[in-house]
Amino acid sequence: MHTVVRSQSKEVVIGPDQPFCIIGERINPTGRKAFGEDLRAGDLSQIVVDVEEQVAGGAHMLDVNMGIPFVDEAELLAEAIELVQEHTDLPICIDSSVVEALEAGLEAYQGKALVNSVTCERERLDRILPLVKKHGAAIICLTNDETGIPETAAARIEICAQLIDIACGEYAIPIEDIVIDPLAMTVGADPQAVVNTLETIEGIRDQFDLNMTLGGSNISFGLPGRHALNAAFLAVASRAGLTSAIMDARTPQIVEACRAADLLLSRDEWGTKWIAAHREAQAAVS
Repeated sequence: MHTVVRSQSKEVVIGPDQPFCIIGERINPTGRKAFGEDLRAGDLSQIVVDVEEQVAGGAHMLDVNMGIPFVDEAELLAEAIELVQEHTDLPICIDSSVVEALEAGLEAYQGKALVNSVTCERERLDRILPLVKKHGAAIICLTNDETGIPETAAARIEICAQLIDIACGEYAIPIEDIVIDPLAMTVGADPQAVVNTLETIEGIRDQFDLNMTLGGSNISFGLPGRHALNAAFLAVASRAGLTSAIMDARTPQIVEACRAADLLLSRDEWGTKWIAAHREAQAAVS
């Protein structure tokens, strides 16, 4: 199963036989007080810095989120997407919980976007899926519903089946344009959290053969040594069937773990991408 997203000039293919897709998470004001204040003041210059750093780090796509209080999020998200497109040809993951902002972002985007995201809540699905269909986008679907986040892999897999029935059966969205988020929770709060996520990934892979993504740093929240934990998790999750992650593309330890997994899992034939990245890094410091 291949999920294809594209900008005006660049195409990215997400799939189990493709290199792990790194979706840069940085263009997001959550937890970034100064960035949020700049955005409220109409200063979008930090976005350009974030684009450049993530492209240099090895991102294949960029997530763009403008979710801050006391702004017109729809207008700001459209402006941010246009700015990002001026500075990179990487495809964009349009990220908002506000339907009007998603619509504005899709209108501004030139290419086939990935929409982030929708839960299995009927009202949300009925508002967001028509936009996805209209714009020919791909969509990240989260495996939680009105009752919250299921504790077991079996319950998350059942929600995945419901999402497929609605998106494909009722809205005629191609199944390859559905990317499932199996939900990564912090292991610091629940020792079984990562095991549950990995079991969900394996189940969705085996039953539906869908592409999957998640927040790559969620599992380490509140713990020390987060980069090491995130790197280890993404390598293991990649083997289980995870094909992409929204993650920190500026952190070499995490990016290298994904590239190493590609080589070790036969997604980087003869290690050509691994060797090229190593040589590029050496040249940058010489």
